[in-house]
Amino acid sequence: MNKVELLAPAGDFSCLKAAIEAGCDAVYIGGKLFGARAFSSNFTDDEIIKAINYAHLFGVKVYVTTNTLIYDKEVERFLEYISFLHKNNVDAVIIQDLGMLDLVRQTFPNLEVHASTQMHIHNLDGASFMKKLGVKRVVLARETSISKIKEIKEKTNIDIEIFIHGALCVSYSGQCLMSSLIGNRSGNRGTCAGSCRQSYSIVDENNNIILNNKYPLSMKDLCSLENLKTLLDIGVTSLKIEGRMKSSSYVYTVVKLYRLAIDSYYKNNNIYIDEKELYNLKKIFNREFTKGFLFDEENNKVINMKRPNHQGVEIGKVINYKNNVATIKLNDEININDGLRIVGKKDIGVNVNNFYINSKLVKTAKKGDIITIKVNDKVEKDDKVLLTLDSKLNEEINNIISSNQRKVLVKAKFIAKEDKQITFELTDFINKVVVISENKVTKALNKPITKEEIKEKLNKIKDTVYKYESLDIEIDDNIFIPLNIINDLKRKAFEELNNKRLYKIPYKRCEYKRNVKSYPKEKLLNILILKDEDIDSLKKKYDYIYSSNNIDNTILLLPRVIDKYKENYNKDVLVGDIGYFNKHKGCITDTSFNVVNSYTVAFLHSLGAERVTLSYELTKKQIEILINAYEERYKAHPNLELVVEGYEEVMISKFSLNKYFNNDKLYLKDRFNNLYKIKEKDNLMIIYNYKKRKDFNLSYYDIGINSLRINKEE
Repeated sequence: MNKVELLAPAGDFSCLKAAIEAGCDAVYIGGKLFGARAFSSNFTDDEIIKAINYAHLFGVKVYVTTNTLIYDKEVERFLEYISFLHKNNVDAVIIQDLGMLDLVRQTFPNLEVHASTQMHIHNLDGASFMKKLGVKRVVLARETSISKIKEIKEKTNIDIEIFIHGALCVSYSGQCLMSSLIGNRSGNRGTCAGSCRQSYSIVDENNNIILNNKYPLSMKDLCSLENLKTLLDIGVTSLKIEGRMKSSSYVYTVVKLYRLAIDSYYKNNNIYIDEKELYNLKKIFNREFTKGFLFDEENNKVINMKRPNHQGVEIGKVINYKNNVATIKLNDEININDGLRIVGKKDIGVNVNNFYINSKLVKTAKKGDIITIKVNDKVEKDDKVLLTLDSKLNEEINNIISSNQRKVLVKAKFIAKEDKQITFELTDFINKVVVISENKVTKALNKPITKEEIKEKLNKIKDTVYKYESLDIEIDDNIFIPLNIINDLKRKAFEELNNKRLYKIPYKRCEYKRNVKSYPKEKLLNILILKDEDIDSLKKKYDYIYSSNNIDNTILLLPRVIDKYKENYNKDVLVGDIGYFNKHKGCITDTSFNVVNSYTVAFLHSLGAERVTLSYELTKKQIEILINAYEERYKAHPNLELVVEGYEEVMISKFSLNKYFNNDKLYLKDRFNNLYKIKEKDNLMIIYNYKKRKDFNLSYYDIGINSLRINKEE
């Protein structure tokens, strides 16, 4: 049986050590370039090399995130970065950009590639098509249901990676433009501003307030412990924990929790949940937990509208407040340097610098104790007291991490016979090394060496990653061995074993080639409609009409999230998902393909896309660079479309505010009083930008755009 991989996040080296110490099988990290968590500490190039070698000694794989969209001017640097990772034996790179996927697969055929969750793979066709492209693993969208995962597992042989714990985006990953188009910080470029964690009001079409200044887009944290057995029974390849911006204490605790659960499954065919570790995890970080859309969670149970960050755990209640002093009755331990939140009408943070029991200054208090603590903001009787920082727990975890308790078990055998060379055999049950002394063993003239002396020398390996499972010593009586010979054999054996564990991935670099046809230069004007209109009238003004309704003389707009593609559509289609190409060729690709470079344009054209719509995130200058690069490299003209007018879809979500409030005419209102229209479409919630894109400019034709498009609102 192939056991599941437990994949842990590591935002820096301390988190990587924490993950390995807690028992992960693989880690994913980001460098200083091209990762979707630009605000994480991340790893320098030297730290990446160190991380790969350190992890490989423990038998832990390392995957590096290179999962942002790449502009043409960055491609050369991106490719050299991939080359650097490959030369230093990274186990895989994680990629979002379709053009870069094609480029990397062609250029480095020996390098394993994983399709990022940002690639929006959510159906069987998408996974199957990735397999055809040579992708080893798909990180499925977090919204993919357990039934769909099971189908993908049964009908493809591609590796499947599933998020099981951590922060959830309310929008489908790779399909959120809110931070980019509103705050000029692109999630697809690693600089998401966390628009879904901001406060908003919900109003109806008459501007009546339905929800006032809360967090209607802030998802709870995913927790799959209770349903873990289902995933393990299906046989997914990898279980992924989110958290490259979390602390080492968090990483250690969450990995340990799932390590214990997974190990209990393989040992006893059930899931063991360590309640103490789960409670510790809640202390370190939680936004409240949900089983998520992975396990078909109810719509109303995935969002925490009260608060977007750490909830902590309740450890007491206020029983009195007077003269800036709160009296609190505890139902759990508290220590100096802890952090608290007191929640009632207000939400107040308190650093525990000192506190008292019966007017006596103390450093710790336990369940049942009544303490007094200075709180400058007024609180009230029965306000909840939440522990948000447990300093003692963090110290304990950091001590465990630094103790380096995780070891690689080895079996060793030391053989010394008179008049023969000494042999020292060492195996980690995969690799085997045998070192032999230069000189033969001689008879002792005075004091012969003992097994105990040899064992004492061989046991001095605490500064290595190894631990003996067994150590057999076979020696003749009355022989002499210099102690430095024993030390030398031990050193050589473990060095050789290290070298074998630090495996090399064969580096190979090939030439990139992509043949495409050249399209004639045109000046077309197209329109997308969302309701039935007078097509004959529109045809007089527009060259092509897109419609989600199957109307004659229009191009059919397919849903961006689709369960299964038809065998034949019998008409032209506007496509929003890569899975379409598993069974079909001819189409027009929509903005959701996130096309920002010439390589992606060429790749889509080669797949059969007759017209490629560029990303909303490109500036005019970037578009011009893209077209020039395309024409220079491929000696051909691309057939590009650009949306120049309409309200952009800034979020697409399986969660529905319309269903939550039972109202199909809602608006999101931000702190600047901007109104974002919310619509239900194809069983998805669509949030539209508050401002209309008005970029109709004929000069786009001059730089090489063939089609301009207007997206007409309902």
